[in-house]
Amino acid sequence: MKSIAGKRIRGSRTGRPIMVLLDLLGRRMTLRILWELSNAEEPLIFRELQEKAETNPAVLNARLKELRAANLVSHTGDGYVLTTEGRSLCSHIRPLNAWAGRWAAATEL
Repeated sequence: MKSIAGKRIRGSRTGRPIMVLLDLLGRRMTLRILWELSNAEEPLIFRELQEKAETNPAVLNARLKELRAANLVSHTGDGYVLTTEGRSLCSHIRPLNAWAGRWAAATEL
């Protein structure tokens, strides 16, 4: 499968990998899907992932196609899982969860 890194994307003429990643992560439901897969103890079938991500089938299908093309998610015989690259990416997102918890506690009225 061809990598999307280095390809030009909307809003960027450079095709720098960070711009490609930010474009992908900024798409509706992408981070939520990655988050749900990162917290799953076993592969998730489409309907389970749809319920956990609280999204509709069309959006989930489109995002899964993009995430598979980006080598962040794969489909096994049992369902969807993060690839090694997907797990690596999520390890960098996890500190945001800790920060969000501190932020929420600090801003409670």
